[in-house]
Amino acid sequence: MTKEQYLKQIDKVNEKGRYKPDWTSLSGHKTPDWYYRDKFGIFIHWGIYSVPAYGNEWYPKNMYDKSSREYWHHLRTYGRHKDFGYKDFIPMFNAEKFSADKWVKLFKKAGAKFVMPVCEHHDGFAMYDTDFNRWNAAKMGPCRDVAQEIRAACEKEGLTFCSSTHRAEHYFFLNMGRTFDSDVNDEQYADFYGPAYYDEDFDSKNLYKMTENPRTKGPSEEWLVDWTVRTCELIDKLQPSLLYFDWWIQNQAFKPYLKKICAYYYNRAEEWGKEVSINYKHEAFPPTVATFDVERGALTGISPRPWQTDTAIGKQSWGYRKDNKYKNSRQLICDLIDIVSKNGMLLLNVGPKPDGTITDEEAKVLTEIGEWMAKNGEGIYGTTFFKQFGEGEVNAEAGFFKDSAEKKYTNRDFRFTYKDACIYAFQMRPNGNNARIKTLHKSRFHDFIVERVTLLSTGEELEFERNEREMVIKATEAFRSRTPLCFKIELK
Repeated sequence: MTKEQYLKQIDKVNEKGRYKPDWTSLSGHKTPDWYYRDKFGIFIHWGIYSVPAYGNEWYPKNMYDKSSREYWHHLRTYGRHKDFGYKDFIPMFNAEKFSADKWVKLFKKAGAKFVMPVCEHHDGFAMYDTDFNRWNAAKMGPCRDVAQEIRAACEKEGLTFCSSTHRAEHYFFLNMGRTFDSDVNDEQYADFYGPAYYDEDFDSKNLYKMTENPRTKGPSEEWLVDWTVRTCELIDKLQPSLLYFDWWIQNQAFKPYLKKICAYYYNRAEEWGKEVSINYKHEAFPPTVATFDVERGALTGISPRPWQTDTAIGKQSWGYRKDNKYKNSRQLICDLIDIVSKNGMLLLNVGPKPDGTITDEEAKVLTEIGEWMAKNGEGIYGTTFFKQFGEGEVNAEAGFFKDSAEKKYTNRDFRFTYKDACIYAFQMRPNGNNARIKTLHKSRFHDFIVERVTLLSTGEELEFERNEREMVIKATEAFRSRTPLCFKIELK
């Protein structure tokens, strides 16, 4: 199918379908039940950038920027950029040990319920077989349709398959290669590197604000049409239950095309009989159209709309990096609890090696999260928020990129979820002593009659008392725990 034919198909589907390409029609789209129930998913950043394994997944941009350390590393390690460019990493991206089945089994063991590979990152290399991009993993490098293999493995294990596309940023991503003699300027690779938009007004150091400069051109109409067709083809080929967009689409030029893509996706999903949603950042979509996402961050309180955090086990890169530093499982379990208590979901990233194996550090963290979820997942899956998200002095800092340091929770910090006449109270950093929950004192919730309190990790019924100041749950040996405790508080 040509691009022109695809555009006609998009219009035809939207003319016939319930959803139209305008915000009024798209508003009020329901958060999928499966998504709100399942809470926890796995993100996968895997691509050519895992081969140099230096800096981060922005290596392809930074390797052409003379002001970056990646540029000088590339020059020292691989030679001149006109002789060895980003494209030359593709034959080294062999994925000889890649097994989608092994990956998905590990994710399932971790307690994750949905899986989202990045199907195309900013670098322009697609991880699925596409008719509109010859630079893809099915034809080069691994010579395997990676996304379809992951999709099949998810179906086999009962996990929900989702997709991410970051292609919008490719418009400018390789642009610093325009500033000197590099292979980015070689016309035979224009369909991979291009358009690599660059001009004197382009602010390479402030990409988020780039299009606010009235002298700087936004993406061309040709690019936006091409991006629309490629995105809709991904929707049709992979039929994801979530479609994740990265940040650059909030710029005004994308809005008409976003409406068209959104309507097409939601109409297609109705044809398939699937519940779906779109993940977006900043103000790319109105809040009742899709699911807001906070990258490496959180909210400080309960959101009236379900939302998502995407973050990574790796601290320094989403993709594989040889010297990456990693968060521990306790930090990530605490993040998951905090996010769910505020009406959110967590998408946790791994960055596999170029051979297709997941690092030992990430596998260990996932295994430990899974062990905790096997005992405490009842307080996460299928829950909603309580009257307040928690208590204590420690809270998340609002905004993006706030997740590097582990929060210094104490035994006085609690988070709450709710399900089926049960309050789930998580003590974020137990110290072996009685748990004292001020929120649940008699004076505030005098109509709540507590029938039973159980420690989920052991199943043991616990002694408790409520007075005018607090609810006290009597400690047992199990209160000496490195990870959060979950108390199931059953109401009469």
